[in-house]
Formats: sequence, C-alpha cells, structure tokens
Amino acid sequence: MKILFVHQNFPAQFTHLAPALAADASNEVLALTLQKNAPALWNGVKIVSYQVARGTSKEIHPWLADSEPKVIRGEAAMRAALQLREAGFSPDIIIAHPGWGESLFLKEVWPNARMGVYGEFFYHPSGADVGFDPEFPTDSIDQVCKVRLKNINNLLNMPLADAAISPTHWQASTFPSSFRERISVIHDGINTDLIVPDPGVSMSLGNGLVLTRDDEVITFVNRNLEPYRGYHIFMRALPQILAERPNARVLLVGGDDVSYGAKSATGQSWKDIFFNEVKHLMPETTLKRIHFLGIISYQHFIPLLQLSRVHVYLTYPFVLSWSLLEAMSAGCAIVASDTQPLREAIHHDETGRLVNFFDVAGLAKEVCDLLDQPDARQRLGASARRFAREFYDLQRVCLPAQLEWVQRLATETKVNNAVDISEQSLVNTAGIELK
Repeated sequence: MKILFVHQNFPAQFTHLAPALAADASNEVLALTLQKNAPALWNGVKIVSYQVARGTSKEIHPWLADSEPKVIRGEAAMRAALQLREAGFSPDIIIAHPGWGESLFLKEVWPNARMGVYGEFFYHPSGADVGFDPEFPTDSIDQVCKVRLKNINNLLNMPLADAAISPTHWQASTFPSSFRERISVIHDGINTDLIVPDPGVSMSLGNGLVLTRDDEVITFVNRNLEPYRGYHIFMRALPQILAERPNARVLLVGGDDVSYGAKSATGQSWKDIFFNEVKHLMPETTLKRIHFLGIISYQHFIPLLQLSRVHVYLTYPFVLSWSLLEAMSAGCAIVASDTQPLREAIHHDETGRLVNFFDVAGLAKEVCDLLDQPDARQRLGASARRFAREFYDLQRVCLPAQLEWVQRLATETKVNNAVDISEQSLVNTAGIELK
C-alpha cells in the first residue's frame, strides 16, 4: 500500500504505527508535517515538510479565531499534497490527526483515497472540560458559542473519514452518535517492556543530591504545569503533605506554558501563580524539598517514575495523558482524580486511589496515607503494572490492533467499531461499566 500520515508535529500519536507499516517492504509510507527541520527519512518513513503561506487575520470574528488557522494549515497541506500528486504519489490510505486542520482538503486532491482520522476529542460547552472548574468559569453565552464553533473542524473532517480511532472509550463518547460507529477504541500503546520497576534506580538532582528508592519521593508530571492537569490543586495540597512528611521530596515535571487551557490574565505562568499562592505557608527548609525539574528528556523521565513512591495525576475530564499509563507500567502507587477518562485505567484501591479533583485535603490525606502503607503501595503498583500490560501494552495489544484497523480501513467499505460505546454506558476491555 501507499500510505500517507498527516500530523503537524509528526510522528506524535503515530510514533509506533508509521514505522511498523514502513517496515513492510511492500508499503510506501510518507508523512506530511509542519516541522521545519524534520529529517528526510525517519524509521523508514519519508518526511515531507511544508509551511503555511500566510498568517491569521487581525480583524477576524473572535468566535472564528480557532477556525481560521485550521483553514490556513489545511490549505498549506493541500498545496503540499498537490505537489506530491504531480510527482506521482497517490496514497491508498491517508491517516491523519485532524486537530489542526491539515486533513480538511486532502480528499479534494485524492478523492479515492481511504481516510482514517485520530478522534481525540469533541468539544462541549458543558459536561466535559469546559465549565468543569468553577475557579475558571465559562458561563457567558459568548464563551459557549465560541466552544461550539471549535468543533467546525471536527464536523468537517469526520464526514470525510472512512474510519476513526480514539485512545479511550470516554474520548470516543464525546463525539456525536452519528460518528461513533466509525470510531475504534485503540490506545496509542505503552512500551511496558521498557518502562519497568527498578528497585536499584537513582537520580541526581545536582548539588550532590542523589535520590534512590530509599527516599520518600512524590512525583507530579504534566506537559505544562496548568489548571487543566490539576496543578493548582496539587500545589494547594503540598503544605499539608510536606508538614506531615518531613522527609518527603516532591519532583514536578512540566513546562511554564499552557498545553490546553488559557494563559493567565496577568501573563504570569500558572506555575508561578500557584507556587506563590502557597509558598508563604511553608518554611524555607520545606520549600527546598520542592523540585521543579522543567521539561526533561525521556531517558530521565523513566527513572523519575521508577523512583516515585507516590505518583499524583490529576486532570479535568479531557484527553488522557500517556504519562499516567507510563506511571502504571513503572509500577507506581498512584493517587489520581476521580474524573473521566481516568476511571478506565484507575479502579479505586485496585490499580490506584481516586480522589475528588477539588478535594485538596482529601488529596493530601490520600498521599500521606499511601506513604505510610508500604504493603498497599506494593499491591497497587503491581496491579497497575499488570493492568497496563494487559490492556495498554504496545507490542502485544495496541500496535497489533492498530495494524488490524489500518488493514480494515484499506479493505472495508465502512469500518465499524466492534466495541459498544453507546450513550447509555461504555464498556471497556476490562469489562468495567463506566457510568
């Protein structure tokens, strides 16, 4: 087959799928990306970079500010596709992440190509991430209308798609029922052979400080430290946690920007806003036990998880982070927010502990309780790892299912999902009913 991947930051979610398809000598695999310095060839995949030809309009209606960049990127991808067509490339299938608009016009170039899209999330003005946190209300009618219009891109892409893939059942359930029969729920996959517990792990934080499994380490990981991932809740729990645990050290991973939510009105980073909110509640000696590590390499990220005595993961009802499943694979004892889609992976007191997202005192208590319960930590960590290997393992579970999905995309008239993701209830592969 001739296969075209489309992602503005390729490989991203296609990190494993694209090379697996390229490994078959009978396939020709290309990828379109907006990355300027992408290599010409990556793991057998030919990379074609392109750039947008114009910027956004200054006077555009604010409700359409999210849509115009997607049209601009869609046009740029289409121009690149036309050049590929003129050079003789005609894909049998296109696999695209439509989130930034690149796939909008590709069927105009190759109308006979089969298209599969990554169904990451469908926006709602209530009942999901928007309006979830009362500290950041979105109750004006203008904001509601703006959120609804964010789905223009989804609504234009989904009818073009012959099939879609979503990483979790809850993310799939956010899409309108008319689209769901085309969505297969298959996670991107976690390399559970690489991410394993390591009782001998150590990590140097500089200044002569080396941490091992003998140290009481609490970990918190986000791409960026922001409210969407519960950073503000975690920071507010730290004074109580560190007061009760005089030997604990807290390692926070994440940048100072935002990945999903809005920036603060002041322009100050959320990291600084919420650290400044609580730092006066702790003495200087306690503050020295809080370590902001910023954005770290993957080779340092795995030891951090292996080092963790309790790992905290919080999120609005939104897309599930890979880091949560990687923490499970590492055998971490996890305290997580009782929000969707976490309930698919964290079953309370089985694969982790769940707490109300907004319950700062409850979060602190759960973390401190687990730090006092080595047998419970061992049990929860072992169970979390077993669950990750059974349902999210890359090589044995997810990648084979993705490859089968691609084969069905190429051959079937209409790709239906065999998993029931009806509106009444979701049943995941573990047989757990999600209300």
